[in-house]
Amino acid sequence: MERRYADILEGLAAEDNLRTLRETVPDGRHLLYGGRRYLNLSSNDYLGIGTDTALQEEFIASLGSPDRFVMGNPSSRLMTGNGPEYAALEWSLAGLFGGRECLVFGSGYLANTAILPALTSPGDVILADRLVHASIADGMRLAGCTWERFHHNDTDHLEKLIKRHAGRGCGTVWVVTESVFSMDGDHAPLTELCALRERYGVRLYLDEAHAFGVYGPAGAGLAAAMGLDRCFDIIVATLGKAVASQGGFAVCDAQVKQLLVNKARGVIFSTALPPVSLMWSKFVVDRLAGMDDRRRHLAALAALIAPPGRRPSHIVPVMAYGNGDAARLADRLRDEGYWVTPIRYPTVPKGQARVRLSLNAAMESGEIEKLARLCKHAG
Repeated sequence: MERRYADILEGLAAEDNLRTLRETVPDGRHLLYGGRRYLNLSSNDYLGIGTDTALQEEFIASLGSPDRFVMGNPSSRLMTGNGPEYAALEWSLAGLFGGRECLVFGSGYLANTAILPALTSPGDVILADRLVHASIADGMRLAGCTWERFHHNDTDHLEKLIKRHAGRGCGTVWVVTESVFSMDGDHAPLTELCALRERYGVRLYLDEAHAFGVYGPAGAGLAAAMGLDRCFDIIVATLGKAVASQGGFAVCDAQVKQLLVNKARGVIFSTALPPVSLMWSKFVVDRLAGMDDRRRHLAALAALIAPPGRRPSHIVPVMAYGNGDAARLADRLRDEGYWVTPIRYPTVPKGQARVRLSLNAAMESGEIEKLARLCKHAG
């Protein structure tokens, strides 16, 4: 057994695909590692909330002297873990989505692995963009029904698949995509997807993990920014990226929420979140509407580094293609003081390795202008 494990690790190393854990220390929008200070381009803290110590101090002051233990929650929500902080957070989230029901999960990963298995039946079909999150792919595998991928952002290919499966008399067809894709930063064709829903009666599942907080009125996401959020039957987002907290949530109708409470294994069998995390999430969510200045600054930074002809995004891939090339590119940018991470298979398809730049509203224009010049020559 040990020899087999050693062979696996040696094979990963030979493919320039061996990962290691590095101990880093946050330092505002920078991080410390090995005695050096780097601008952190590998965080999903898009609004700079995770580096905002003044906001953190305001939250801590608001707690006063807790009259009960709020640091942990040793139970599931269906046992004794569903404290009033859950309802308060879900109420605040519902306010961002026009009063629709919201259900908080322990993480975005738990939500994506639990929702489709809970809502689908064996005769149903799931059609997902080929670049959706790994958590969605895991949820499709657990669903126990037919699933298939459509070409990235290709609604013509998707429509062909819808027609083919509908012609075979399948059950419900679910179409699954992200709004802003995690590794390329591009946008899904939301308007066209809504048209397909109207035409064929499919159900739409949208992951807004990388858009929530960044786009739309009060940061409600890309679909809300386009006035299309009501078109999507399920919207999933995370509290662990732009909100700088932990957990994830689903936006749905009341009946679906009740079904998820009863069938979603990620709710039933998972320990509830600590009250202090739920309180921090609500504290931030309640302030998202007042963070337009951060969203505008983030958009301005994205415009500084967007490649020609490409829509500006707070997620910027610098392509290297080979695993070794991606690792060397990351080393070069770290030498210049930018903390970046090589992204390799299986996070991206084989031959599509890159360095992923993740912008943060706490960053300064000069820092990104310099980075743009480096990337133009390096990638």
